[in-house]
Amino acid sequence: MATPPPTERRQFLGRLSLPERTYILDALRTETIGGILLLIAAVVALIWANVWPHAYETVLNWTIGPSTPLHLDLSLEAWANDGLLTIFFFVAGIELKREFVAGELRTPSAALLPVVAAVSGVALPAIVYAVVNSGAGGHPGGWAIPTATDIAFALGVLAVVGSHLPSALRAFLLTLAVVDDLIAILIIAVFYSSGIKLWALGLSFAGLVLFWFLHRRGVRGWYLYVPLAFVIWALMHESGVHATVAGVAMGLLLRCHRVGDEEHSPGEHIEHLVRPISAGFAVPVFALFAAGVTISGPALAEVFTQAAPLGILLGLLAGKSIGIFGGSWLAARFTRAELNPQLKWADLFAVSTLAGIGFTVSLLISELAFPDSPTLAGRAKAAVLVGSLLCAVVATMLLKGRNRHYRLLFEEEDQGADLGPATPSTRQGPDLHQQQAG
Repeated sequence: MATPPPTERRQFLGRLSLPERTYILDALRTETIGGILLLIAAVVALIWANVWPHAYETVLNWTIGPSTPLHLDLSLEAWANDGLLTIFFFVAGIELKREFVAGELRTPSAALLPVVAAVSGVALPAIVYAVVNSGAGGHPGGWAIPTATDIAFALGVLAVVGSHLPSALRAFLLTLAVVDDLIAILIIAVFYSSGIKLWALGLSFAGLVLFWFLHRRGVRGWYLYVPLAFVIWALMHESGVHATVAGVAMGLLLRCHRVGDEEHSPGEHIEHLVRPISAGFAVPVFALFAAGVTISGPALAEVFTQAAPLGILLGLLAGKSIGIFGGSWLAARFTRAELNPQLKWADLFAVSTLAGIGFTVSLLISELAFPDSPTLAGRAKAAVLVGSLLCAVVATMLLKGRNRHYRLLFEEEDQGADLGPATPSTRQGPDLHQQQAG
């Protein structure tokens, strides 16, 4: 048999060709693939924690890292919570900055409705949780757990279900989730940071100033910024402020507006490079270490009977949907904010329910809210999983109904176009040709 030329040989697990690498990286940048990887990691964590619990706990508690000069001898679980999620929040920071300078948040009139919706969607779940936990046996410290929306899961479900939904619905959900992330970051920084070491915090801020100065001067080179970013992160972790705040801060410092004949701003370029790492590695590995909770009949029963998990469940399922939809309606009713003409209120209610999927950040806050009670933290995580699953199922049903409605309108429009001059049926509905990219 003839030996193939060297250019045709493929090594097992060898480096992929450029087109293959490009295809994989582009896939990881889509919400659908990121959501699927997140779901797979969560399922693996649940199986691992319930079939081999001792092995799962051993891996979680395995410590690695230096203890001097900074206390970085952390468990793998802590590295996932404080380290890998910093990458996720770094990308979120860039998204925030881009929305503020070039997206929906750049003009107050366009931003008012999704901003009010996001604030209401954070406030009402916290109130629902507080009411459920106001009596004896309640745990008020977990009020922030049901306030967060998982942008990867939510946009992934919308991309899979909404083939004919107006593109404005995705824009609304994206803006809502970005503001939601900002509020979650502030909550973590203000309410879940303790024992602040001012010297470490000051040095971390000095590192951020240096990061900003080098970036503004046009200095380039990952070999410079990656070590600097790690130092900033390590000092932020040492200071007692949650380390993910460092990721958000660095993302916000990047320039996201284009200058001259630039095709992409530095922030857009860096986000394009880092997003596959976040969606394909950082967030799934975090889910692998965070979603492993014991699932049994009694454990599931506690989700519906004990105050803390029940408050989380109701906060995600009812608080999020009512808060976002109610806040949007009140804003449109009593202010100058208007619902996008492409959308109907039924569309908004469906996406409000979808925003109740609170996975990544909610799991993180579950750890932060109950640091001294692993049992209670496990119940909170179980409630997050159950609540997110219920929201995903209900939202999928609602979105499928709306998708069917728009598909029929789209078909009527096509039929009317084939018949010749425009008919009344072709003039109805939103701009259905603007299909969402997902």
